[in-house]
Amino acid sequence: MALRHLRIFPHTLPLTLTPKPKLNNSNRFSFFTSSLSLSSTTLMATAHKVLVPIADGTEPMEAVIIIDVLRRSGADVTVASSSANLAVQALHGVKIIADASVSDVAATAFDLVALPGGLQGDENLRDCKVLEGLVKKHVEDGRLYAAVCAAPAVVLGPWGLLNGKKATCYPALMEKLAAYVAATSESRVQVDGTVVTSRAPGTTMEFAIALIEQLIGKEKAYEVAGPLVMRSNHDDEHTFKEFNSVQWTSDNPPKILVPIANGSEEMEAVIIIDILRRAKAKVVVASVEDKLEIVASRKVKLEADMLLDEATKLSYDLIVLPGGLGGAQTFANSETLVSLLKKQRESNKYYGAICASPALVLEPHGLLKVFVFWGNL
Repeated sequence: MALRHLRIFPHTLPLTLTPKPKLNNSNRFSFFTSSLSLSSTTLMATAHKVLVPIADGTEPMEAVIIIDVLRRSGADVTVASSSANLAVQALHGVKIIADASVSDVAATAFDLVALPGGLQGDENLRDCKVLEGLVKKHVEDGRLYAAVCAAPAVVLGPWGLLNGKKATCYPALMEKLAAYVAATSESRVQVDGTVVTSRAPGTTMEFAIALIEQLIGKEKAYEVAGPLVMRSNHDDEHTFKEFNSVQWTSDNPPKILVPIANGSEEMEAVIIIDILRRAKAKVVVASVEDKLEIVASRKVKLEADMLLDEATKLSYDLIVLPGGLGGAQTFANSETLVSLLKKQRESNKYYGAICASPALVLEPHGLLKVFVFWGNL
């Protein structure tokens, strides 16, 4: 198999640490081109309370990235389903289990409400009268609110919560958004007063970091962003070098296995699943635990398609392991999964891993028997 060497960016982002004026209505937030001041920030004794509503048809990458990144900041994030059913069927077959229903938290005061995208999901959120009442009161109280992708145009706009604001959204919905705002923006992340908007799955991580800056402060935003190894410049090309190059072949569509376990990194798992399914691959999500539901590293609850024992009855063109320390340790201790990976290698089929999984799963089981020389490309 081929190993691809991606350029590694430092854990501390190469930003100029000079003072930056406080954001106001005319400022456009761009985390990677802004300067961050590391002056001390006094944090509240209690965690900031954040609501992330989800519905059938929600964009899973956006929802999970928002939840994961904000929980890394120490925020108390509640994932709430717009219906009475806590199990939500997100886009691309991803199943997310909410913490509560919107009705359960209708009387709760939150410091931030952040809406993920997904056109169908946002239509469901828009039509939830309990959520509409909650968010409108939240905005009237002067609290921070945010939306990404379709949500600015499909939810906030029709609710009248972008009047007089400058906002952005998914590119294909900009014309629709224009009917609800003072001005549209093509910024990856746009801040106007107490509202933050962003464009798509690919901008959601910096959107979430922007929310941390607005909610807690720049120092915390910087602290959370560093270990995520975020790209320092979005204009940079994807740079990689391929070792032991081979011509990849697979069935059409390719069949791909993505194992998950308690402690798996939810962003990594969901991004892998979501993007590969967008490419029309047949992705099987298999739980390495004894039940379908797993609790990922930042307490996001995901439901697999099947258990690993059932998944072993099928053959795969590719097996991809997400990271997350706890999940990777479970993978490494699973004789079934390790045996499947070894058979994959013996059959000259493809496998891959991210984050903790190369070091904790592949290397100890002899699945990285190559020489790799790291250096600048």
